[in-house]
Amino acid sequence: MKRIVIFASGSGSNAENIIKYFQNSEEIVVTHVLSNNEQAKVFDRCERLNIDASLFDKDSFIHDDTVLNFLQVEADVIVLAGFLWKIPAKIVNAFPNKIINIHPALLPKYGGKGMYGMNVHKAVKENNEAETGITIHYVNENYDEGAIIFQAKTSVSSSDTPETIAQKVHELEYEHFPKVIEEVILQHE
Repeated sequence: MKRIVIFASGSGSNAENIIKYFQNSEEIVVTHVLSNNEQAKVFDRCERLNIDASLFDKDSFIHDDTVLNFLQVEADVIVLAGFLWKIPAKIVNAFPNKIINIHPALLPKYGGKGMYGMNVHKAVKENNEAETGITIHYVNENYDEGAIIFQAKTSVSSSDTPETIAQKVHELEYEHFPKVIEEVILQHE
């Protein structure tokens, strides 16, 4: 059984989608959700879904090995689902090609520090892009620069707003992210 630990900073809708997707899997299980935000709605979702969730701070993530040690015991694969901190090199190095992130744009466009959530969708709209989408990629030491695993596109019309763009992108996330995680994990068996 391959074990996933999910990192989430916000509402946790992608985390919930992933947890539900693997609930009846005989090969993959989500064992834990970790968050750096005590206000994150993901905690409510985990409680409802009966998934263990823990809060951590910057010290235990970056300066000491608390989070790293936990992951080395609990995780085969790490999934970032709306997690906003950069992953420290020591964790990236301990889990080479085993940390998967989703980004709400077609990388390399609209990636990097500060490019998340509505910031991305506003930039897509301001630049009159004809399309946007999602990028699922491995995590390395730099924001949004790891090897691309999968991309899916959606059109953007002149009548779209950042909010309608966000909705289209969320639909792609929910449709593809769990399936791509599963494919990546089963290919590495």
